[in-house]
Amino acid sequence: MPVLRVNDLPHVHLRPEQTVAEALAAMTRAFTEQGLDSPQRDARFLLQGLLGMDGAQLLSGSSRPLGTAADIVSDGVNRRLAHEPVSRILGRREFYGRMFTVTPDVLDPRPDTEAVIDLALDVIKSSGLSGRLLRIADIGTGSGILISTLLSELPDATGVATDVSLAALEVARGNADKLGVADRIEFVATSGLSGCAGPFDLIVSNPPYISEEEIVGLEREVKDFDPLLALVGGADGLDVYREIARNTLELQRPLRLVVEVGSTQADAVEELFAAVGARPLARRLDLGGHARAVAMEIHL
Repeated sequence: MPVLRVNDLPHVHLRPEQTVAEALAAMTRAFTEQGLDSPQRDARFLLQGLLGMDGAQLLSGSSRPLGTAADIVSDGVNRRLAHEPVSRILGRREFYGRMFTVTPDVLDPRPDTEAVIDLALDVIKSSGLSGRLLRIADIGTGSGILISTLLSELPDATGVATDVSLAALEVARGNADKLGVADRIEFVATSGLSGCAGPFDLIVSNPPYISEEEIVGLEREVKDFDPLLALVGGADGLDVYREIARNTLELQRPLRLVVEVGSTQADAVEELFAAVGARPLARRLDLGGHARAVAMEIHL
């Protein structure tokens, strides 16, 4: 099916009599012509999600007509052609093997952020904290992927999740409830850990770390659809790290921290925390080979 252009925007209209296979082919072709990354994968995942099918069902039902789902699929295709991420169109994203609700109020979770979970679990194990009744704080929780995943992995742990956005906290609470960990999390509307009493065994965070200058150069899938509040970290991207470092001065020690950082920020973040007595423990690389998570420890 040709891609039409309405007001200079690509537009696809799928018909009820078209089969699932024909729709998949049309979607892939449209995404390719629009220059989207991973057009085949996006077309497959989007069609599966919109039709409520898994991969095997998509294959076995390839000759089935779209029927009344044609308009829904067409709308999804055109939203993706406008660079809206598949996860936002479907309203959900898989992270660390679990499904999370994603809304316009929260950052769309990235696979690279799984490095924070891996490093946090490694730090807990190497510090001899496995099996203990840990208390974990998640600063700027957003959709709650960090705290909910960690508490799912650590059944004896409890946590505090903070965010300045009430809407984000509601999303985080809903995700925690679906995973069965909401009763072990306190959700607090605040900046950093202001008003949250320690002690904490571990602090995790994926703070906004894009500089104001860099934001214009981000891909449209990010800058047009992620909330700026969850992206921009001040003039140099390090404002929230400074706030977290100040927070740690008021907390009981020893304390361990695992934070996500931008691809070139690991050294700068470690230096900020060194000023409050932290020493680096380890780093974890992302899928592209960049230092994406940094672990630190502050002693008494």
